[in-house]
Amino acid sequence: MTLQADVYWSFRSPYSYLATRRYVELTEKYDLQVNQRFVYPLAIREPDFFEKNHPNWLGYTFKDIFRVAQFMDIPMAPPNPDPIVQDIATRKIAAEQPFIFELTRMGQAASRRKKGLEFANEVSQLIWGGSAGWNEGEHLAKAAGRAGLDIDELRSEANIQSEELDAEIADNQKALEAAGHWGVPTLVFENEPFFGQDRIEIALWRMKQSGLRES
Repeated sequence: MTLQADVYWSFRSPYSYLATRRYVELTEKYDLQVNQRFVYPLAIREPDFFEKNHPNWLGYTFKDIFRVAQFMDIPMAPPNPDPIVQDIATRKIAAEQPFIFELTRMGQAASRRKKGLEFANEVSQLIWGGSAGWNEGEHLAKAAGRAGLDIDELRSEANIQSEELDAEIADNQKALEAAGHWGVPTLVFENEPFFGQDRIEIALWRMKQSGLRES
């Protein structure tokens, strides 16, 4: 019997990017279905999060993500543009956000089609893998195509059904918190949360205890 796990994920989270290809590998190697559940980044849910944090937090996080990427041989570069418009010097989040809402809604539209993980995998490689101008030209269209999706269809749905998609995204956040965590990436299996890209092996161990088998 195919086991199922929910993955809570954000386009702005570098750790989500670092985890995604391993989530994909799990679905390819094991009889496992991963349900991709998109949430808005902390910058949207808690705009003052970065201003309240310790001054060392941002610097350490950047140092760590590039270290992890190098250790795992995963291409990584600062996003250009950042999915969240933010003043890095003051850490203040801009009032106008031209990217993250449509992007997350398109992700949720992909999840409606059971292609959320594939869309997240392809698009996160654009954002975090060193592709400048990921939002321009045909980059997103080609990424969507590799995921088996049509970008025009996703974008139209994101604009026309924005309220419905936002309600689903809010429900994802509520479900994440109900499972016992609040951050991303978090894999939830049988109501047990595994937060972070460094907990995937432990999640796999737990799923094997519940009968996960290679496909």
